[in-house]
Amino acid sequence: MNTARRIYNVLFISVFATMLGLGVVSPLLPIYAENLGATGIWLGIIFSAFALSRSVFMPVIGRISDRRGRKWIILIGMFAYAVMSLAYIVADSVFSLTAVRFVHGVASAMVVPIAMAYIADLSEKGKEGSRMGNFSISMFLGLGMGPLLGGFLNDTFGMDSVFYVMAALSAFATLLVAVSLPETKPRLPALPGGEHTRLLSAISTLPVMRGVMVFTLISALGRGSMMVFIPVFAPIIAISPFEVGIILSVNTFLMALLQIPVGRLTDRGNKVTLIVVGSAIAAISLAAIPLSPSFGPLLLATSAIGIGGAIQQPAIMALTVDAGRTIGMGTSMGAYNTVFGVGMIIAPLIGGVFMDFISIDAVFYFGGAISLIGTAVFAVMMQKIPRERAAGEAPESG
Repeated sequence: MNTARRIYNVLFISVFATMLGLGVVSPLLPIYAENLGATGIWLGIIFSAFALSRSVFMPVIGRISDRRGRKWIILIGMFAYAVMSLAYIVADSVFSLTAVRFVHGVASAMVVPIAMAYIADLSEKGKEGSRMGNFSISMFLGLGMGPLLGGFLNDTFGMDSVFYVMAALSAFATLLVAVSLPETKPRLPALPGGEHTRLLSAISTLPVMRGVMVFTLISALGRGSMMVFIPVFAPIIAISPFEVGIILSVNTFLMALLQIPVGRLTDRGNKVTLIVVGSAIAAISLAAIPLSPSFGPLLLATSAIGIGGAIQQPAIMALTVDAGRTIGMGTSMGAYNTVFGVGMIIAPLIGGVFMDFISIDAVFYFGGAISLIGTAVFAVMMQKIPRERAAGEAPESG
């Protein structure tokens, strides 16, 4: 087995295990938080704490990985994942749970974006969609299987068992990376003085990267509404926690299964068109969630969101890889994940306000509307970029 294939396999398995652990708790955390006395706004704060710390630390960590290597960062992050998984068990208030989520977010900033940058380093020109789409399967499969496993563990062994399993999966991933993943060579030289300013300038002056960041924020606003508030919406229409796990799992399984064919289509087709079409499908489906009277229609709506996400995901990642060839893969992946994190901060907070002061239905109507508006803004932005760049080529550095 050549080195590139070994790196890919190790990261695929490790990220799958880590995301499986994270997915195990996703449908149960809102219930866990409500048992600690969380209101709608506190739910938003608890979920936003994770995204906030990711957003703050990812650009810095991504840049460090470009300059000093990636393995040691991934290793520390996965070990921290395992430790923080156990910390959920001792959290006894909304304040301590928020603190655990914040530190867990720091660990997340050291794992997934850096692993994505590692894979992007191996992506051949013209095959970015396939390579990144294939690797994304590890994340979506982990997140998809997690809710099913979490629901089973909670019903059979109790809530604490969910966190023990999350810790065990993260520990396994830590050992695998420590033993099998080679270190990377530094990709960028250190910049003397004004590093942060130069980094922001490099990202903001790339037209394609600006478009990526605008779209990613929009996508996070919509998806954040779905992941956080469906477990709250479901009991209103008599859906059990296990059925919520099925709904969230099917959504992510669809995204996983479609990554390979859509990735190939991305390499041959127009990336901007795929992004716009996929985002529009997801936005309309998100707004349709309050119209669901039972399990079947809700499953259909969330499945459509998954299909829309699958259509746009490889294309947006391909554009990010192209930008990374100019500003550094760790930098571009850090920027992408940071903006996504900002959206995941804003979405639960706004959703919590809508839930407390208007209704739970308003959360999904807002998410769908803002996603549609933002998709139109993205399409206009990308129209202004020369055709070859909009299709996925970054401008020459200079």
